[in-house]
Amino acid sequence: MVMDIQKAATALMAAESEKQPIAPFTSSTVEISVDEAYQIQLRQIHQKVEKGAEIVGKKIGLTSKAMQDMLNVNQPDYGHLLNDMIYEDGETIGLNQYIQPKIEFEIAFVLKKDLKGPGVTMNDVIEATDYIVPALEIIDSRIRDWQIKFEDTVADNGSSAGAVIGKTTAKLDGLDLTKIGMNVYRNNEFLDSAVSAAVMGNPAEAVAWLANALGNYGISLYAGEVILAGALSKAIVIEDGDTFTAEFDHIGAVTASFKSNL
Repeated sequence: MVMDIQKAATALMAAESEKQPIAPFTSSTVEISVDEAYQIQLRQIHQKVEKGAEIVGKKIGLTSKAMQDMLNVNQPDYGHLLNDMIYEDGETIGLNQYIQPKIEFEIAFVLKKDLKGPGVTMNDVIEATDYIVPALEIIDSRIRDWQIKFEDTVADNGSSAGAVIGKTTAKLDGLDLTKIGMNVYRNNEFLDSAVSAAVMGNPAEAVAWLANALGNYGISLYAGEVILAGALSKAIVIEDGDTFTAEFDHIGAVTASFKSNL
């Protein structure tokens, strides 16, 4: 049997709107390829844009060993960020809109020039970057119990659900992107630490990878877009009442709180 791209896209969008997750595509008797998974993702994004959503950026996932080990994969993936997925630093976010949310701690690149693969290098990314900001990514799975393999998360927009963008910005001049330390706090208690080199050795490498991967589908990274470069450490389950803060050397901090019944 051949994977029905539209049927799969419709099932994921229904799961998202009804808060009822579906079985993994990889558990089906119908085989799904990575290319088909990206087609499912793009079909959903296209339909959401047709209904008025705006693409404001992209996210890169599975860029650190911690996240790759969680899914037993050895390559990154990507998803799209829409305007209704973006939150401001310090905002309180309602948990009821998600199914089984987790949070990741990342560095985001804001572009001043377009980037389109193939052939994009890390130096191209640095030249095209306006500034970087601290960010939190809310991930969620429309696949039941996070029982996902690589193709499942790709189809599900990289399991992306939201992003909190910090207010402090930093130019790249004189900044070593491999040595940005991060401390994470949950409800004012220390939770984790990491260094930016955890993201593919240099988060700019992750952005270059993304530009080249998207180039295979004729998609560019555009000036003004926010690019989440990937989690520095493992994803954390979000509980009702949680407040998370990620403090980054040189680029500042970002905070978000979460409550049910907002």
